Amino acid sequence: MPTKENELNSQLNRGVAPYQETKGEEYMSDAMRAHFTHLLNRWKKELMEEVDRTVHHMQEDAGNFADPADRATQEEEFNLELRTRDRERKLIKKIDETLQLIEDNEYGWCDSCGVEIGIRRLEARPTATLCIDCKTLAEIKEKQLGS
Repeated sequence: MPTKENELNSQLNRGVAPYQETKGEEYMSDAMRAHFTHLLNRWKKELMEEVDRTVHHMQEDAGNFADPADRATQEEEFNLELRTRDRERKLIKKIDETLQLIEDNEYGWCDSCGVEIGIRRLEARPTATLCIDCKTLAEIKEKQLGS
């Protein structure tokens, strides 16, 4: 499990410092929503740039190798990149859904129990839709069912 330090460094690496709440600030204030909107848009932009790099890489490196081993290596490399991009495509969709939640003022609340998800959890996983307690329960149930 990632440490808080690693999670915060992940945010800093995106060029977005963790949100600093002010004393007495209301949960999911305009400033908080603006912070997470900025964070999510930045993340989405990075993912989109990675997609563009992959397309260019595959176009430039697509060669017709005579050696079957070289061809197989290239195909495996491309397959790995495409699987990664597919996961990122799904993440972009989730980011878009999260941005819509922010716009609708429904962001930051647990889908299961309705409590605050919490700023630190949202910093670590901005697309989280469950509080830590509900997520933990869901993971336990998943393990028990073997899904």
